[in-house]
Amino acid sequence: MDSLKTVRMDTAQAVEEFPATDFDYKPVEGVMTFGEIATHILQAGDALTGALLDEVDNLAVPEFRAMLGKYIAKLPPHGNPTDLASALRSTVESRCAELAARPADFYAGMITRFDGQTVTRLEMLQTIKEHELTHRSQMFMYLRLKGLVPATTRRRQAKAKA
Repeated sequence: MDSLKTVRMDTAQAVEEFPATDFDYKPVEGVMTFGEIATHILQAGDALTGALLDEVDNLAVPEFRAMLGKYIAKLPPHGNPTDLASALRSTVESRCAELAARPADFYAGMITRFDGQTVTRLEMLQTIKEHELTHRSQMFMYLRLKGLVPATTRRRQAKAKA
């Protein structure tokens, strides 16, 4: 849970540090804007952890996206950066608290992912974190393209100087 929270806090910080006036920025056509990526991270994380908590055992169904809709954070699409960063922080805190309250055998339960692969709930939780890391990397690239250094790099640089 700590690792998931750490990843999410860095995502939220990137949202706060990216220029609000550039939230619709995307480096090329055909990719999501910075704001769309951040919103997608929030919504996908909430939806997938919500399904895990409800013990949904098969995500490889035609109604996959519609089914997950009930778990998505109630935030207007591409909301303002302050609201989005706040929602990113609060939802990971609440979801992690709910997940931490589950017994160990909960995580050994099997689930069929949206791609048809059968994994444990713990592996699915890892998939959710990996999904966020992938999109967070995109956000960090957008930061760099705007001349900003991501918080993770700044921390590493500060540690190296110390």
